[in-house]
Amino acid sequence: MPPSFKPPYAVKSTDPGAVAKEGETLPMRHFKFADKLLDHPPNVYTMWDLYLHGNKIGGDTPFLGTRKMNNGVAGEYVWRSHREVRKSIEDYGRGLVSLGLGRQKSIGIYSVNRPEWTMTEQACYRQGFIIVALYDTLGAEAIDYIVNQTDMEFIIASADKLSNITRLKESLPSIKTVIVMDGDNLKKADKEAATDAGLAVHTFQEVEKMGESVEEETEMPKPEDIATICYTSGTTGVPKGAVITQANCVASVYGAAAVGDVGSFASVDHTDVYISYLPLAHVFERVAQGLHVYRGAAIGYYQGDTAKLLDDITVLKPTVFCSVPRLFNRIYDKVLAGVKAKGGLSSFLFHRAFNAKKANLENTVHHWLWDRLVFGQIRQKLGGRLRFILSGSAPVSPDVMDFMRICFSARVFEGYGQTENMCGGCLTIEDDNTSGVVGAPFPCSEIKLVDVPDMEYRSTDKPYPRGEICIRGYSIMREYYKVPEKTAEAIDEDGWLHTGDIGMFDSANRVMIIDRLKNIFKLSQGEYIAPEKIEGVYQKHELVAQAFVYGDSKQSSLVGVIVPDNDAYVPWLKSNFPKVSKEQSYDSPEVKKELLKVLNAYGKESDLKGFEQIRAIHLTGEEFTVENDLLTPTFKLKREIARKVYNSQIDELYAVLSNGRNFN
Repeated sequence: MPPSFKPPYAVKSTDPGAVAKEGETLPMRHFKFADKLLDHPPNVYTMWDLYLHGNKIGGDTPFLGTRKMNNGVAGEYVWRSHREVRKSIEDYGRGLVSLGLGRQKSIGIYSVNRPEWTMTEQACYRQGFIIVALYDTLGAEAIDYIVNQTDMEFIIASADKLSNITRLKESLPSIKTVIVMDGDNLKKADKEAATDAGLAVHTFQEVEKMGESVEEETEMPKPEDIATICYTSGTTGVPKGAVITQANCVASVYGAAAVGDVGSFASVDHTDVYISYLPLAHVFERVAQGLHVYRGAAIGYYQGDTAKLLDDITVLKPTVFCSVPRLFNRIYDKVLAGVKAKGGLSSFLFHRAFNAKKANLENTVHHWLWDRLVFGQIRQKLGGRLRFILSGSAPVSPDVMDFMRICFSARVFEGYGQTENMCGGCLTIEDDNTSGVVGAPFPCSEIKLVDVPDMEYRSTDKPYPRGEICIRGYSIMREYYKVPEKTAEAIDEDGWLHTGDIGMFDSANRVMIIDRLKNIFKLSQGEYIAPEKIEGVYQKHELVAQAFVYGDSKQSSLVGVIVPDNDAYVPWLKSNFPKVSKEQSYDSPEVKKELLKVLNAYGKESDLKGFEQIRAIHLTGEEFTVENDLLTPTFKLKREIARKVYNSQIDELYAVLSNGRNFN
């Protein structure tokens, strides 16, 4: 790092009126702690140190909780204390060592979020094992690649994954041992098949028991140890493994805690309750959960089914909720559709209350009357106790951000980061309810913008600098595992990670995400299109659950694939086309024409330019999901996959437009 970079903070501008240009870092003067160094810089800590800190705070209070199942019906949450869990973690870690897992050797974790995932993670931090998360949507070919590339011998998995591992064993010769998290669900036939395939199968409890009698202490972890190799769920080619050290992890987790301590971000403490449902295979949830572990808070896990998530939230009543725009968009649609359906006095009161709070949003998210009279019932949908909400993974619409603040009377923050920088990009600032910004850099990072001439974004743009966001700091990955040429493409000689996102520094030097370098395409008339922005607009309409916008560079118009939101679409269809069933409507030119009129009118109201409006649509009742490989595990649309899946429909839409029979 250059001498001016004083860890763990970015350079602070000495000129109060300065703006960052290419080659300069973003000033952090609006951070209250800009001149204050942390007492303990990240490079002297490991993730195990942070865990011990949280364990000491938590003591005998609840730590990890799951819902008790009675005849398949989920009941109340059952908890294990911090003290109880620590003993299990330490015994389990020693048990893994006794089985032959060596320091800085990889171990796969193959499961949805559950307590054993977190316990394995902490045991790996203590023993210096390398965590490599596996998940179904990687596909068999990608899992083969990851397991073989990392020379993986151990996998810990939920019981339902054992048969998958057994089937893959033939192409995964390195795998020797599988540890089943939920031994009670282990089927005898699955275990026998795995054993016949040459796999040693143990349960989590058995490994924990093995460690109880081990007295010899192993070497303590080091900051430079590899903590995890996190493989990105790319849409093309083999996945790349971001090598993240323990110091990288600490930088992001400790950074999030530090901004909470000084009041620039929400503070988390031992009284907080967190709902864990975003995939632990990805860094957003790892950092969010790591913050709560460090603070000695309680973590409740969802049942493993996102369709039941709101029920889990109702029972758990979390105080902190981290999620992604896709879910916030759904809540937005449902609430507004419900208000519209009620009509009359209820609708009048809602809009009056909404507008009154919005007018004062710069000052507060609360209102002494409307919070009780109008928004109390809505607030209960997320348990009724939320102190703050954090959105990450993808940009969220300003309208939706305002909606969440108003309806849930909670502070709503937005974060920005990537796998390659352990989520340590930006966070919005406490009491700043400006929508459309992602705030200021993490205290472990500095940011600059680099010119993108082809897209006419320059750091010299007036009134605000624009360009590709580049990040440098303690949370940046060490490398892509065993692919130095890819590392060189991502991280330049001076240590700057090139994110591929287009940003702007606004009048307060906050970062705004305005485009995506890789997802931008050009229409035949030369107009650049940012599909995510357009999809975000359409998906706010009550009739739309999901949208995929596509443009061919040889064509002058956009087309789209629309998944209707059944709650609003079915009544709309019945009102406008009473003789057409939902299934028939997907192929009805008349229905598509009318729906497109509605969406284009909405797009115009939302300031979409003419060339940004879709001109023909394909309707489908099949949602984009992680399971059908149209979404990444963090719910981002896989554009290349979607293009292949809907290739024939897209070609047909363009054929219709070429013949002059568009749906307008």
